[in-house]
Amino acid sequence: MGLTGLAGRLAAARAGALVGREPERALLDRMLSGAADAPLVAYVHGPGGIGKSSLLRYAGRQAELAGRGVVHIDARFLDADPRRLEEAAALACSEPGTVLLLDSFEQCQPLEPWLRDTFLLRLADGALVVLASRVAPDVEWSLDPGWAQLFAELVVRPLDAAQSDALLAARGVPAEQRSAYVAFAGGSPLALSLAASVPAAAPGAPWEPTGDVLTTLVERLVGDLPSAAHRRALEVVAQAYVTREPLLRSVLGEEDTATVFAWLRQLPYVEATPEGLHPHDAVRATLEADLRWRDPERYDDVRVRVSVACLQAVRCASEDDAPLRVAEWMFLFRDQDGMEDLYDWRAHPHVEDTPLRPGDVSDVLRMAEEAEGPASAAAVAHWVRRQPGAFRVFRYAGTSAPVAFMAMLRLEAPLPEDRAEDPVIAALWNHVEASAPLGEGEHLGIRRFAVQPGWHQRPSPLMDLISRRTIAEEMRTRGRAVTFTVFEDAERWRRYLAKAGLLEVAAVDVGGREQHLFGRDWRQQSVDQWVQDRVRAVVAPVAAWTGAPAAGGPGDERGGDLPRAAFEEGVIEALRTWRAPREFATSVLLHSRLAPQDSADPVADLRSAITTALDALQVDPAGVKAYDALTATYITASRTHKAAARRLGVPYGTYRRHLALAKERLIEQLLRQMATAPVPSPPHSSPEG
Repeated sequence: MGLTGLAGRLAAARAGALVGREPERALLDRMLSGAADAPLVAYVHGPGGIGKSSLLRYAGRQAELAGRGVVHIDARFLDADPRRLEEAAALACSEPGTVLLLDSFEQCQPLEPWLRDTFLLRLADGALVVLASRVAPDVEWSLDPGWAQLFAELVVRPLDAAQSDALLAARGVPAEQRSAYVAFAGGSPLALSLAASVPAAAPGAPWEPTGDVLTTLVERLVGDLPSAAHRRALEVVAQAYVTREPLLRSVLGEEDTATVFAWLRQLPYVEATPEGLHPHDAVRATLEADLRWRDPERYDDVRVRVSVACLQAVRCASEDDAPLRVAEWMFLFRDQDGMEDLYDWRAHPHVEDTPLRPGDVSDVLRMAEEAEGPASAAAVAHWVRRQPGAFRVFRYAGTSAPVAFMAMLRLEAPLPEDRAEDPVIAALWNHVEASAPLGEGEHLGIRRFAVQPGWHQRPSPLMDLISRRTIAEEMRTRGRAVTFTVFEDAERWRRYLAKAGLLEVAAVDVGGREQHLFGRDWRQQSVDQWVQDRVRAVVAPVAAWTGAPAAGGPGDERGGDLPRAAFEEGVIEALRTWRAPREFATSVLLHSRLAPQDSADPVADLRSAITTALDALQVDPAGVKAYDALTATYITASRTHKAAARRLGVPYGTYRRHLALAKERLIEQLLRQMATAPVPSPPHSSPEG
C-alpha cells in the first residue's frame, strides 16, 4: 500500500475515534464551509491530553475532503523563531483557501502578538487558521474590534461520563470494566486511551493503572517542572480539594510560596476560581496515583500535612465558614471504602445553617416528635430551655421553615434534672463515671440530636451539614475530654463512625425507640494527632475506655480490643513507623492485647510481638518471601519500594505482589498470637489535667 493510502486510512481511523466535541466540530465545519458569519481564526486551548490535536486533525481531514490545501505545523520544532514559522506556512500565504493548522502553539507563545498583528495579515484570500495551545489566548484578540468578529475561542473541556464510556467502547474495553477507567481518567481522552491499553485485571480484582501508564500521563499531562519545589506544590494541589496560598505555605513552609503559587495559577490544567486553585480531574487522579505508586511514604506524608493544614483552616475560619473548611478536609477521604454512600463532601449552597431562633422552637419540637416520638421531643424541649445556643437549624435557601436541626451539647457535671429528662444523657453519665471520669476543668460534648423528618438520619445534604458542623465543633473546641454522638440508625452509620474513631458504648430505650451512643476519649489522642491518623485511615484508640469486648479468635470481626479494620490498618502503620520511635509509640495497637496494659514497657512488648510474628512467617517458601519483603521494606528500611525490589532481586511488580500477600499473612499471624494471649480486665483511664 502506498503512503497516500496509509495516510488516508490513519486519518479515517482517527476521525472515527473522535468522541464528543460536537460544538467544536460544528464551528470548524462552519468555517470550512465558508459561512459568512464564521470566524477565520479558531483558537483551541486546554490542558495536555484533552484532545486539542484530535480536533486539529479533524479540521485537516474535513478541509482535504472539501478540496482545500492543508498546512499542519507542530510548533515544538519552530524554536519560537518567526522566520521558521513563515517558511513552514508559506503555502498558506500563496494559495487561496488554505487551512493552516498550528499545533502546540504554547511552545512559541511569545510570537502571539506578531502572529496576530503581522503574520496573519499576509495570508492568502479565504485562508483559515486553527491554533491549538495549552495556554489561553491573549485578551487582545477580543479587545480588538476587528479581530473580535473574526476570532473564536474554543475551550476544550473533559469528556462527560457517557462520552468517556463511548470512547472506551470504541477501544474495545468490556462494559463491566469501564466504570473504573472512567473514574480514574476524569474525562481526559489521553488517560482513557492509555488506561484502555492496560491488560484487564483478574476477575474480581480492582483495576489500577500501571507504572508505565502513570509515567506517560505525568509526562504528557504535566510535562517538565522547573524545580523540586514546583513538584511538591503539585503534589499538594493533587491532594487538597482547593489550594490557597496559606495552605500551600503551611504544607511547604516558606519555600518561596508566593512565586510557586503564581506559577500554579498559570498552568493550563489548574483552574483559578474564587475558592482557590483546582486541578483538572485527570491531572489530580494521575498525580495522586503516580505519587502513591512511586513513593508511598511521601504520598502519606503529603496527605498528613494537608490534613493538618485543613485543621488549622477550620480553626481560623468564621463560624459560618467552618463547615465549608471541614468539607474540604473530608475531601481527603472521598475514595475511602463506603464513604461515597454516606457522605458527600461537596458544597450544598441551597441549605442554610443558622442558630436556633425563638420562632423556630415550635417547629423543632414538631420535627422531633415526628421523627423520633414524644419522648425524644420532651428531651429536646428540656435542652432548648437548658442550652438553646447548642442548637443549629437548617432550612432551604430563600425559605423560613426549618427542615432539620441538630444540637451539640456541652456538659461539665451530671445534674439530676438532666438525667431525669433525658435517658440518653443518664446513660452517658453512667458510662463516663464508670469508665473515664472527668477531671478538674474537663468537659464532654455530645451531638445529641440529628433530626430530619421524612428521611431521618439517612444520607442527604442535611446530614452532610450536620456532620460538618459536628466535626467543626470538635476541631475548634479546646479542653474537651470526651465526645459522644447519638444515632437511631446505628447499623447504617456504625462502620463509618468506627473509621472516625467513635465506637458504640450504649444503646438506650427512649420512648420505645432505641438510640445508640457512640464515643471517644480525646485524652488518649488529641484532635491534632487524630487528623493525622485519620488521613492514614487509622481508627483512633478509643476501645481502652469503652470496655469493648475482646476478640474470640483469628476469624473474629475484631482485632483484640479494636475493630478488625482498625487492627489491620494499625499493623500497616506500625510497620511504616518501625524506624520512627516517636510515631511508633502512638500506635493504635498499644490498645490491643499485643501490648498488655499492665506492662512496664508496652511499646517494647508490641515490637516484640511483631518481631515474633515476622519470624513465625518463615514456615514455607511463600512465608520466607513474605518475611523478606516485609523486612526489606520496613525493618531494614530501604529508601523506596523500588529500592527494596532491587535489594531482593525481583521485578517491581513481583515485589508488590509479595508485599501485599506478606501484609495479609502478618496480620493473620498477629491475630493468632492474640487469640492465645490472656484477656486483660477492663482498664480505667486516669484523667489528665
